[in-house]
Amino acid sequence: MRMTGQRRVIARVLSDATDHPDVEEVHRRVAAVDARISLSTVYRTLRLFEEAGILERHDFGEGRARYERVAKEHHDHLIDLSSGTVIEFRNEEIERLQERVARELGFRLIGHRLELYGVPLPGRRSKAKD
Repeated sequence: MRMTGQRRVIARVLSDATDHPDVEEVHRRVAAVDARISLSTVYRTLRLFEEAGILERHDFGEGRARYERVAKEHHDHLIDLSSGTVIEFRNEEIERLQERVARELGFRLIGHRLELYGVPLPGRRSKAKD
């Protein structure tokens, strides 16, 4: 893939992201750096980055795709339905259980994606980072 100046700006914005922005949010951040970058350029670039294995696309049931860099280490997601916040987590017990379930069903687990959906308990604040 040819790395144009506009793609570099988009890549930098994504690299700096600590959340899971949708296309419009990526465009808003990119436009703050270079207002000449169009929404369609952001769409095309995100698709290219996804095809190249640089980005992972998520559909958290909001009717819009959200993106994150492909992680070095596996993690799962908890989506706060009241705010749309995405919390990344890793739980070794869940990982072992998934391996066991696959093995009991006669499979070797190659990969998985776990998304949990919830709302904060009454009187509790979300531990969100998104």
